[in-house]
Amino acid sequence: LIGISEFGRRTKPSHYLAENNHIYKPGMDTRTISRPSICEELSSFHMTSNGQSQKGGKKWEKGVSSAYSELRGFVGFSYLPNQVHGNALKKGFEFTIMVVGESGLGKSTLLNTLFMADIYPPERKPRSKPLHIEENVVHLVENGVKLALTVVDTPGFGDAIDNNNSWKPIVQYIDQQYLKYFEAETKINRSVNIPDQRVHCCLYFVPPNGDGLKALDIQVLQKLHDRVNIIPIIAKADTLLPEECQRMKETILNQIEENGIQIYDFPETESGRPGEQMLFKDRLPFAVVGSSDFCEINGKNVRCRKYPWGVVEVENPEHNDFTYLKNSLIKSYMLDLVDVTNYVHYENFRCRQMLSACDHHNASELTMDPFTQIEEERRQHQRHLEKMESDINQVFEQKIKEKMEKLAKLEEELARRTMDNNQQLEQKRAMIQEKMKTLADDKFRFKEEHPSFTHSASADSLKEKKKRHLLFN
Repeated sequence: LIGISEFGRRTKPSHYLAENNHIYKPGMDTRTISRPSICEELSSFHMTSNGQSQKGGKKWEKGVSSAYSELRGFVGFSYLPNQVHGNALKKGFEFTIMVVGESGLGKSTLLNTLFMADIYPPERKPRSKPLHIEENVVHLVENGVKLALTVVDTPGFGDAIDNNNSWKPIVQYIDQQYLKYFEAETKINRSVNIPDQRVHCCLYFVPPNGDGLKALDIQVLQKLHDRVNIIPIIAKADTLLPEECQRMKETILNQIEENGIQIYDFPETESGRPGEQMLFKDRLPFAVVGSSDFCEINGKNVRCRKYPWGVVEVENPEHNDFTYLKNSLIKSYMLDLVDVTNYVHYENFRCRQMLSACDHHNASELTMDPFTQIEEERRQHQRHLEKMESDINQVFEQKIKEKMEKLAKLEEELARRTMDNNQQLEQKRAMIQEKMKTLADDKFRFKEEHPSFTHSASADSLKEKKKRHLLFN
């Protein structure tokens, strides 16, 4: 059991923007402003076995009032929590978690331990030095509750010689996910269920050096804290003595406060367990230990790390803060992390996005009267159409000119070929006439030279004609 089934019982948002959104300012913490959700409004109604709502609700008066009154009969809207619960189980949940930290701090092992799944295989290929972003999506099911978990890793972080701008790829990735959601949300034909790939939580791993945050850590946290929920973690806490671990926690918290870094502030839970919020806050930053190995202790098979001097139990609160991290991140505040991302960090991004869009306009256009601006846009559109028409006419005339030139060349070529053919025909006609004249002269001379041959040939020809005449008549 890892705790994602708690979603089925916690399907209402915890924090909302104020109803007077016109006073919203970028960067404001909206968790101090709350608005009752539909689940909160229905919390005074409790289902009985016969479907009726129990008495005990507040009196509802006319006008704008938060009081409630008991109905005279059964209406049916008391089933709304059941509908919300059913829809939540049907659709499932989406959660994106980012891990940032130097190589070798056990980020992959901790994630596998947190979700009790092989999100990352034990033997991973060696990574390249340059910082890049890796996504890994896994689909988990616990007690019928579906969770699409996206793990975003940052291999190569802090491994370069110059790490001045190592935060840029991380910030760009977070903003790109916000931009994808913003574009999908502002489409004319948008989907009913927009895939949520926004980063809901960032686990920032601090090496167990005992000295607190380095300059690189402070720089990166200052760039991330207004974009994502940050939970600081001291990695491999089993390498520190209890006194060293406590001093390091105090040092990190002082550095966070001095540099104006905002980390995730655990709100009051609705689980009915008093003091749970302060219990998690007092443990920050969480000093954790991760392990994929099991050993038997007091007849129980538990995750642990074995050393010559003893055994560190991963899920033992006396040994490290893993249990507090798991319960806060998954069981108690996962849905709140999604809500804060949506209603605070994403709203800040939307505000920056719309302000940047306004900055692209001319200052005169921003101060122009609306009707004047519409008329100016109409004239610009008309000029654009006239220019397009002129360009089309020029292209059309150019095409016609080219076609006419081509036809003229074809006519010239045809006339030249016709003239050549006529000349050849005249030459052949003159040659034939010359040959016919020569043949007639030869025939005349032959008759004069052989008159007897000509007379005999004529007599034979006459006899042959008579025979043919008698034969056919």
